[in-house]
Amino acid sequence: MALLCLLLILGSFSLSSSYTQDVPAPRYNVSLDDPPEQRWEPVLKHYNYSLLREILDHFFNSVVPKWVHAIIRPLAEVELELYMNEPYAGEIRGMAKTIGVSVGDVVLLNLCYEATAFCTSIIAEDTNGNIYHGRNLDYFFPDLLRKITMDLNFIRNGQIAYTGTTFLGYVGLWTGQSPYKFTLSGDARERGGGWWKNAISAFLKRYSMVSWLMRDALSDATDFEAAALQLSKTPIIAEVYYIMAGTQPNEGVVITRNRAGPADIWPLDSLRGEWFHVETNYDHWLAPPPSDDRRTPAIKAMNETGQANINADTLYKVLSVKPVLNSITVYTTVMSAAFPQNYTTWIREV
Repeated sequence: MALLCLLLILGSFSLSSSYTQDVPAPRYNVSLDDPPEQRWEPVLKHYNYSLLREILDHFFNSVVPKWVHAIIRPLAEVELELYMNEPYAGEIRGMAKTIGVSVGDVVLLNLCYEATAFCTSIIAEDTNGNIYHGRNLDYFFPDLLRKITMDLNFIRNGQIAYTGTTFLGYVGLWTGQSPYKFTLSGDARERGGGWWKNAISAFLKRYSMVSWLMRDALSDATDFEAAALQLSKTPIIAEVYYIMAGTQPNEGVVITRNRAGPADIWPLDSLRGEWFHVETNYDHWLAPPPSDDRRTPAIKAMNETGQANINADTLYKVLSVKPVLNSITVYTTVMSAAFPQNYTTWIREV
């Protein structure tokens, strides 16, 4: 159903490769040294709470099934800590209090993205062994989400522990960077299951949210290999592709995940000509559906660019080729863990 909705939306808008109106995402600091309930307050003060409540209502009326709202909302409201790990439970409580909405509503907002995010991620190695990582995040209601897209520096002991891109109200990360270690993006895996399996995995099995595990890895993993192991083995509530890039030659991998563990590990291998990988929302060993083939034009654009010419600017241009860039693309991020100061997110006005 999620794929059908995506295709209907894509079909109702003209696709464009124009990116002349793009603007950089605003960037804020989140202090990990503050209590979880308080750490988002400096970010929230930059936004209109009425707008945030309006966006919440729009999501609930358009995306969240009524049975999910009826069952999960009161469950999360009463026993959040029993089902959700810290610090995320505390951050959700603090956001809900500041915005003036129920805790259950913020939990449901976080579950929304876990169920239905669409994306394109590319990792690539140039002829000098430098690794680049780019991603487009596509989602329903892009006009609303562009208003609340932001880059965040997560600060610990006065230093940037990691950087990520997210939507206000969402405590997880689908895009992020641990400086001088690795970059990471997540793409939803279109294999069905939907809300009820995600809800069971989250509330009964206490599996990790997909995007919370990404944030855990960015925060805690000591290096590329440790992060890859953590992302491969930790049980999660929804199937996903984790796309990683490190700082050394051939440090790049696409991890195809089932809820319980890895289904496939697909590393870069530049010596065999595999100097880049493109991952959208379909298993790389299967052909994408003709109705949603972003993979083929991305591969074509990468090959036309060539390994000798790949860099942050040319990767951004590849991610701007239609339909890789499309009417529901919210943002594009280009990053390289070896050069963490160059982490850049553009809000796409397509």
